[in-house]
Formats: sequence, structure tokens, C-alpha cells
Amino acid sequence: MRYWKKILSVLLAGIMCCLVAAGCSSEKEEGLTKLNVCEVTHSLFYAPQYVAISEGFFAEEGLELELSNGGGADKVMAAILSGDMDIGLAGPEASIYVYNEGKEDHPQVFAQLTKRDGSFLVAKEDIQDFTWDDIKGKTVIPGRKGGVPYMTLEYIIKENGIDPATETTLDDSIQFDLMAGAFSSGTADFVTLFEPTASMIEQEGKGHIVCSIGTESGEIPYTAYCAKQSYMEENPEIIQGFTNAVAKGQQWVKEHTAEEIAESIVDFFPDTDVETLSRGLQSYIDADAWNATPVMKKEAFQRLQDVMISAGELSEYVPFEEIINNSYAEKVN
Repeated sequence: MRYWKKILSVLLAGIMCCLVAAGCSSEKEEGLTKLNVCEVTHSLFYAPQYVAISEGFFAEEGLELELSNGGGADKVMAAILSGDMDIGLAGPEASIYVYNEGKEDHPQVFAQLTKRDGSFLVAKEDIQDFTWDDIKGKTVIPGRKGGVPYMTLEYIIKENGIDPATETTLDDSIQFDLMAGAFSSGTADFVTLFEPTASMIEQEGKGHIVCSIGTESGEIPYTAYCAKQSYMEENPEIIQGFTNAVAKGQQWVKEHTAEEIAESIVDFFPDTDVETLSRGLQSYIDADAWNATPVMKKEAFQRLQDVMISAGELSEYVPFEEIINNSYAEKVN
């Protein structure tokens, strides 16, 4: 709960990060309905989304996406709550926090994109045969306390018999989108990073990827699309079309190689070459990171809440039906 106690204080920051020049409500342009979508970060982890754009799946549904990088789930949610963004891509925990604050028009998740943690543990030293004992007495940059990246890492540490409060230091003072820079220029021993950033840090000789957090943690509904209930009720055809496009993107990445996916989405990562993109994408393929369909399973949502309760961020389970709306994902055509 404490993660969202200051939601009003980050509202303005969320607006500034996510507001786009074209305006904040859906609008018609050249026959397509323009949607403002705020993603929690920009990463290869969301390849099915970029494929759905580049391969024309959203356009087939009459939609055009205007993407903004929120730089954290709290900012994504702030932009959704303010009405400055139509749809948000973030961890479902963000919707849980808002629900527990008692907001009547709380956002609901309508399409799941990924099913594992998408980050990789990067070490300053080249550690051969890494084990979790290697983080004892070390400093790790894990993201914001209360966010899924932090909670998942903490959960894994505990599962490996290590007390994160006394046997290692989790430095949660670094803003999500500044973690790579802070690690490269600072004294932290480890950091969790998404692709392609993790591979780029390794290529620059500033760190070494030692393990996949997603492989270590197992399946968890890591990132999903959400919108306010009022928006979904007013725009059911838009939400259905959006979900259809996401499903097509998920199917496309399932049927293509890392190299083919990289070629499809390279324009979304202009500072990264296809070879580096392919390597990062293969890591996600190997980790089985993407959902096969947009439907979120009840047991997966339960696992997320198990992690949140273990982290002390949730005191009791929230009803599945209050947060998850699978009605659109189940109608995907």
C-alpha cells in the first residue's frame, strides 16, 4: 500500500512524462482512431506490441498508437487516472494498488502481454557459474520498492535462502529509467535491466549478464494492458480491436525467429543494430517470456499476489474479477 500513498504527488510527473502533443483523448485521423498508450518502459520485452504495430495489426483494427514511455508503473497509472492516456502497459500490481485505495473508477487489466519477469541480472564483475550466494554483502539496484521488478527479485532472493534485509543491500533510490546509468557510473555490484539495455551494457564492457530473472522466478503476469472501467465501457469496440491486435502480435512472434522479429521492430530501436536486437530477443524466447494469448489465468494472478504479500506490499488477496477483465481477450478473433 505504501507504494501508492503518494500517488497524487507523482500525478504531475506522470502527466509530464506521458503527455503527447496530439492531445490526450482518442481521435480520428486519416480513418484511424488514434490511441495514446503509455508503456512502463521501452524494451524488447514488449516485442509483440511493436510487431503488432509494424506488421499493421493495429491498423487492421482501425487503430493508430501514439506510444509514450512512462518511466515507471506509478507514472503510467497516474497518466491513466488523470485521463491523459487512454491505455497503459504496466504491471497488474499498479491496478491492485489503486483498487485498494478505494477509487471507484479503478483501472482494470484487459489483456496480458508477458508472463515472466523481463529483466536480467547484470554484474560488474565477470562471475563464472553465478549462484545467488554471490550477492551476499553486495549492493543491487532492483528498481522501485513496491514494483514487480523489485518484488520479484526479492522473492527469488528469499527462495534461495537469503535474507534481503540483512544479507544484501537493495538500493531502491534509483529511478527506473536511470538504473543503467547509475550502475555504469556508480559503485553498485548488480543491477536488473531489460533488453536491449542489458546486452548493450555488456557490449560496452560495463557489466556482465549472469542470469535471467524471469527464468529464476517462474511464470507471473508481469506486464499487461489496463484502462479505466469508464473508458472501456464507453469504447468497447476500441478495446476489442486493441486486444485483437495484441493477440496477432503474440501469435506472430511465436511463429518467427529472433532475427525475423528484430527485422520487424528495428525502427523502434534506432540506436541498436539488428544483431544486438536478435540476441536480446533470443533471450526472451529462451525464457518463454511472452503470453501466447491476451487471457490472464486466475492462478497466475494469484502467484503475483503471493509475491506481493511476501514483499509486504499487500495484506490480503484482491478478488480476481475486480482487477482482471478477460471478456475482450476471450473474444479475440
